[in-house]
Amino acid sequence: MVKIHPDQTTSGAGEQTSSPYLTTEKESFTIWMKSLVFNTNGCTVFDSKGNIIYRVDNYNSKSCREVYLMNLHGHVLFTLRRQKFGLFKTWEGYRTLSGTDESATNLEYFRVENNIFQIPSKDSSSSHRVLTGSCRNDEQYCYKMVTRGSSLRIEDNCGRVVAEVKRKQSRNGLELGEDVLTMMVESQVDHSFIIGLFLTHRLINCKL
Repeated sequence: MVKIHPDQTTSGAGEQTSSPYLTTEKESFTIWMKSLVFNTNGCTVFDSKGNIIYRVDNYNSKSCREVYLMNLHGHVLFTLRRQKFGLFKTWEGYRTLSGTDESATNLEYFRVENNIFQIPSKDSSSSHRVLTGSCRNDEQYCYKMVTRGSSLRIEDNCGRVVAEVKRKQSRNGLELGEDVLTMMVESQVDHSFIIGLFLTHRLINCKL
């Protein structure tokens, strides 16, 4: 029986070197912007074989202040929280670790800055900086989320595209509904982290 409510006592991704969420080669995923739970907001993520690997069941209203990224069995991998400091808003992602130490399970893994003063460019592009624990004290970002039209690219600080999300197309090249997306992730990338960034981007834009 699949668990519906999140279970935060189980270890999450990235704790061991051989993480099950690390790509060995370029992989594709399908994101369906619907929850497995009836009449709730959220999304479901499938791998290339059609297996469900991630889910979000948002019992509250859209764009709530705390969202859980879970695996199929309801084990929390990331907790996404909105922080507000005056006019500035940020979203922070906390990776779930093993053990009962509360400080460990609440360890901040990434932070996305929402630039409310950013003026969209002529080609309707915008970007958000992503800081992780390894670069929090540096002035440079670790990753950047770049939106152009309906597509989202995630780049590292060297400009290399590590993942891209866009509307899914049928075999005939026809775009499917706006709630069906495809995500390509490059090799040696933690796709649970990428999904966490994608969800944060949707939350910033009030689309989750």
